[in-house]
Amino acid sequence: MTTGVPMTAGVPTTAGVPTTVSADRRYADRLEDFSDRHPFLVDLAASCALMGCVVLGLALTLPGAKPPEHEGVAAAVMGVSCVSLLKHRTHPRAALLVTVLCTGAAIAKGFLITPLLLAPIMAALYWLATLTPRLTTRHWGLTTIAAMTLAALVSDSMEHLSLVLRTIGPAFWLLLPLAAGRATQIRRAYLKSVQSRAEHAERTREEEARLRVTEERMRIARDLHDVVAHHLALANAQAGTAAHLTRTDPEQAHRILTDLTATTSSALRELKSTVGVLRRPDDPEAPLAPTPGLDQLPELTAACESAGLTVTVITEGSPGQLDPGVDLTAYRIVQEALTNVSKHAAADTAHIRLVYEEAHLTVTVTDDGGATPSRRACSPDPGRGFGLIGMRERAQSVGGSLRAGRRPEGGFEVTTDLPLRPRPRAAEPAPEPEPTREPEPTPDQRK
Repeated sequence: MTTGVPMTAGVPTTAGVPTTVSADRRYADRLEDFSDRHPFLVDLAASCALMGCVVLGLALTLPGAKPPEHEGVAAAVMGVSCVSLLKHRTHPRAALLVTVLCTGAAIAKGFLITPLLLAPIMAALYWLATLTPRLTTRHWGLTTIAAMTLAALVSDSMEHLSLVLRTIGPAFWLLLPLAAGRATQIRRAYLKSVQSRAEHAERTREEEARLRVTEERMRIARDLHDVVAHHLALANAQAGTAAHLTRTDPEQAHRILTDLTATTSSALRELKSTVGVLRRPDDPEAPLAPTPGLDQLPELTAACESAGLTVTVITEGSPGQLDPGVDLTAYRIVQEALTNVSKHAAADTAHIRLVYEEAHLTVTVTDDGGATPSRRACSPDPGRGFGLIGMRERAQSVGGSLRAGRRPEGGFEVTTDLPLRPRPRAAEPAPEPEPTREPEPTPDQRK
């Protein structure tokens, strides 16, 4: 005994289901494709086939009945109906009307009403049902059926048949193409809707992919900005301070330059860790450094103090365990705020205030806005950057908010409210542009 794929009437099946239906559907699709590419050839072949059916139908008579005369004239008239079907794609109603008139003329000559004689009308009804709206098909179809039924009732060739056969026969044969044409129209509409949905889904996937790429690029840009801008600002401040103290306090300048080496090394490590996210997950060279958080504030403040900026940290409430995303967001906001103080404010002191409440964390970073000769000498020129924009986007990414602006008593303040657990970001109107920092005026400028 051998086992294999079950067969049904010589056709292989899959899981006991014959593939005849799928094969027929495939052949029908191929025929439709060929018809779309070569419509005239298909129409000409159909007209010739219908003419053959008509010639055969004209030769049929009932047993014992005398064949009608003028068979050649009837064949010519029916040939006109078959030729008119070549225009069924552009004028389906006119083609149906011509076939009805020609067939009616043949019936009036005494030819027997058979499906072969009705073949041109059946073809015209099918194409009418596939090319016109349902209401048009209903009106023209019912009118055609009524006309052919009336012709069968008054025809001499059908007088030997009962009334039921004379009426039901033509009506039944003419209803078939209407039903088949309607089914074809529904199938084409279904295939068109499926194609439209597939195209819409493809466009949606492409738009979603572009959106995800854009969001990922913005996230990477924020991370690189936080890492590079912070350490470069500290390194610039340390180098400027060291250059200012080279002649007056060489030992202090040497210590600052030593700290500068540590700052640049830390910048390289964090940059490598950030860029490593872009590597493949199985890359052995990809760094696995822990994600920074508020527990690393001492290292951050120490790095700022080496650049001449004294940072104080005040904690209120009971510090709880933060969500990793919120913890990273709070750390990056504090880091960027201190970077802005180092870059844009001639200040010696910055204050960090952490307020833990039941459902959210409030982080406030302020500077005194004071000016000293050493800080003024190393303070870089302010510029328009993306620091405030990045901080606001980070806060909104976890469901928080951020406010930044000048203090009435002088200096700058950044305040952010973050939930202890991240929430989906709600749609908000575009924020107003934040005011850019300006350097404190020098005594000469005040004059």
